[in-house]
Amino acid sequence: MENLPAIPGPAAGSAAYRDYARQWLRANLPEHMRSDNVNYRTPSLDECRDWEASMYGAGLAGMTWPKVYGGLGLTLREHLVVNKEVGALAMPESVSSIGKELAGPIIQTVGTEDQKHLFLPRILAMRDYWCQGFSEPDAGSDLARLRTKAVQEGDTWRINGQKIWTSGAAKAHYCLLLTRTGTVADKHRGLLMFAVPMNTPGIRVVPIKSIDGKESFAEVFFDNVEVPDSARLGAPDEGWNAAIRVLSIERATNRMYRAWRFDCELRQLIAACKSDPTMVHLLDDGYYQRRIGDVVSEIDALKGLVERTVSQMMVGDKIGARGSLTKLYWSECHQAFAGLALSIVSHVNPRSSALAQRARKAFTTAYLYARAETIYAGTTEVQLDIIAQRILNLPKDL
Repeated sequence: MENLPAIPGPAAGSAAYRDYARQWLRANLPEHMRSDNVNYRTPSLDECRDWEASMYGAGLAGMTWPKVYGGLGLTLREHLVVNKEVGALAMPESVSSIGKELAGPIIQTVGTEDQKHLFLPRILAMRDYWCQGFSEPDAGSDLARLRTKAVQEGDTWRINGQKIWTSGAAKAHYCLLLTRTGTVADKHRGLLMFAVPMNTPGIRVVPIKSIDGKESFAEVFFDNVEVPDSARLGAPDEGWNAAIRVLSIERATNRMYRAWRFDCELRQLIAACKSDPTMVHLLDDGYYQRRIGDVVSEIDALKGLVERTVSQMMVGDKIGARGSLTKLYWSECHQAFAGLALSIVSHVNPRSSALAQRARKAFTTAYLYARAETIYAGTTEVQLDIIAQRILNLPKDL
């Protein structure tokens, strides 16, 4: 790692933090971890862990987390400027996004002091991975229907049930687990959240192969799993509010770099076209020019939405249902872009340039993954329902 100036302090301002982040990232991101580089290779889990740990050491993670728990105690402004620089580079996605973006914030909100000191520093230092146990076979986006049961027995809880589409379960050390203490008829009442060690007896992880051939998802079975009461996150009836808080964070503030990463992907696509005589003519085609123009305007709109969200949160506004607007927009926008990119790179042939060959592989994978973007973190249909009922106040019988 190259030596650079010291991490700017809180009084330095967001511009200083932006310049520092830009210099550090460009100086230290390994070439083989840049997906827009012809020398790219898929980094291992250990390589990703070490990279993210170095980012934390450089002050580029945990910006808004309190210092007492390992963070830097800065504002969302610094968080956003770092995210812009992260998005501008074709670097790997975080292998600890659930810990940093979901488990960490919820522990800060409803966890005890002991839990905060136990979990938060280890998440930032990349010592623990987390998975999110929310979705179930009969309750995907409708958490009010979940059935995984937690029964209190003295100072312990006995958990039985099943979760599905659990990202990263095979590598996780802990599960942010949402359970029910009553019956399904209770709907939003009686939901309880736990931090469950994944090596607890009775937990079984069954990998699921996705359309891109990877096994990043899993079914997780809980068969008479016993956890101490100290694993409980919040009060027994606080699970619903905690879950909604998690989903609001996930939909509105997580991975703020998305718009700038889409920008990076568009540059990668255009560079691949310019590098190859079989594709360069597509940039002069009226159809593709219009489609690319649409993408540029959508990226700019998403950037504006993110900037506005940060400005509102900086003055104390709550995200609430407005997180669904952000989630709906970025997922639909990127899914459409991935379709456009695939139609362009489909023109690549064995005689095309190395950069074009690399782009075809990258955007084919991106297209397959993008099919899930309108499903995870709440489906498009769920987001539209939330927007209609909680923002537009439309009657349910329309």
